[in-house]
Amino acid sequence: MTSVGQILKQHREKLGISFPEIEKNIKIREKLLRAIESEDWSVFNSKFYISGIIKKYSLYLGLDPKKPLAFFRRDYEKLETVRFKKKISSRYLTSETKKVVMFLLIFLFVIFFGYFVYQLTLFLSPPKISLIEPKTTVFRKEEKIKIVGQTEKDASVTIFGERVFQNKDGRFEYQFPLHEGNNELMIEVIGANGKKTTLKKIFKLLD
Repeated sequence: MTSVGQILKQHREKLGISFPEIEKNIKIREKLLRAIESEDWSVFNSKFYISGIIKKYSLYLGLDPKKPLAFFRRDYEKLETVRFKKKISSRYLTSETKKVVMFLLIFLFVIFFGYFVYQLTLFLSPPKISLIEPKTTVFRKEEKIKIVGQTEKDASVTIFGERVFQNKDGRFEYQFPLHEGNNELMIEVIGANGKKTTLKKIFKLLD
């Protein structure tokens, strides 16, 4: 495909004119003339400056500048379109990448913050305790009942001043003696954070 650089170069070589001679006559540096012929537009700072050189160069070579300028505009506009598309694509990808990174950072922050709040709540809260057995609170003729409870495995369990040890799952057992009437069971649990929970339960023994 014919281009502005080819037209000027072929005509210059046909006339047998050297770059130094052209530079001397039209006051345009040889470096710029070579760039025009090789179509290296990176050395120029504007499209209008290039057009001015092409026009002056064409007239010196005895050419109608309209044809070289037409080829230049065609090729340069294609180049500008490609550059514009690449620039838009680059900006789009950069913007999308920033969005993804920002989303991940926010997501990680929310996860970390949630975990921190959860751990802080556990640390500041008193230990939980649940009574698993017995299921009923009224008995007949039993002298003792088995108390089965569960709490945190690192907590300290005390029943009537007696230390009761739980297993690895936090489960503990205690033989609770009954007498006729109401019997109050009181379990005290102190968590690893020093917080205390007290569970009270009334068991009734009928005669």
